[in-house]
Amino acid sequence: MFKDKTLLITGGTGSFGNAVLARFLKTNIKEIRIFSRDEKKQHYMRETLNNPKVKFYIGDVRDFDSINRAMQGVDYVFHAAALKQVPSCEFFPIEATKTNVFGTQNTIDAGVANKVKRIICLSTDKAAYPINAMGISKAMMEKVAVAASRNIPEDETIVCLTRYGNVMASRGSVIPLFIKQIKDGQPITVTDPNMTRFLMSLEEAVDLVIFAFKNGNQGDLFVNKAPASTIGDLANTIRDIFKADNEIKEIGTRHGEKLYETLCTREEMLKAVDMGDFYRIPADNRNLNYGSYYFQGKTDISLVEDYHSHNTLRLTTNELKNTLMKLDYIKEHL
Repeated sequence: MFKDKTLLITGGTGSFGNAVLARFLKTNIKEIRIFSRDEKKQHYMRETLNNPKVKFYIGDVRDFDSINRAMQGVDYVFHAAALKQVPSCEFFPIEATKTNVFGTQNTIDAGVANKVKRIICLSTDKAAYPINAMGISKAMMEKVAVAASRNIPEDETIVCLTRYGNVMASRGSVIPLFIKQIKDGQPITVTDPNMTRFLMSLEEAVDLVIFAFKNGNQGDLFVNKAPASTIGDLANTIRDIFKADNEIKEIGTRHGEKLYETLCTREEMLKAVDMGDFYRIPADNRNLNYGSYYFQGKTDISLVEDYHSHNTLRLTTNELKNTLMKLDYIKEHL
């Protein structure tokens, strides 16, 4: 499906963009456009890759004109640009809104204007029952994408979404922090050892986006079924892998953190379609004439459970160790 096509990745200098490049540069795709505001990372990528298939565009999804120019001649878009650090978004919620909400609207509007065939918007488990600014802005991003999809004919631009949990060893995540603390001889800082998080690799994140790309209908949300681990088990396992004896120090929950994350709410699970390794959640395309719902509503929502990191498959210590040992980041730092 990507043969001789042009793909644009917003926020393309991040972990996800690099993983997509590693996957797609081996194929017969015509061009991959990296769109971001970070010229330093773009310069590094340009020198490292030295690949004529990769084109770099400086710009910001907050600025419609810049994303619109980059969108000309594009077939497909992976929209990964986001402010995603939970504490930072707590202190600067307006900035999170500008990028995550209005930036998404700009990206979709530019895609539709340029007759892009498919736009896949990347979301997060923090958008389900959000309690922090990052999750709230991502929840609004999802609403913006679904609302836009309702007004686009099916034979024009397809807009759909993916939602996934923590990507192991991605920029700003906890695994690189634990490894740095081990190597620096510092205590390994754990917020709450009983806190659970979904675990997935960058490769699995790309798999989810490609699955959504191939199977998505207008307004669909796709979620992958992921295992989870407690933060305490994660810290202990990484310490064991590196044969370290650093103290594990509990420091308390940070701004806006949950005890566990939800990938699918019970309201979504009520209509979710099980597709094996993934759930497909179709858009709610009811109109504003609510009168008919008095007779057509569903009454079994209380029988459905959320899909969250406390009730998903919990990795054993050995399973967690095997999972971590597959990560290139771990191999490089051993």
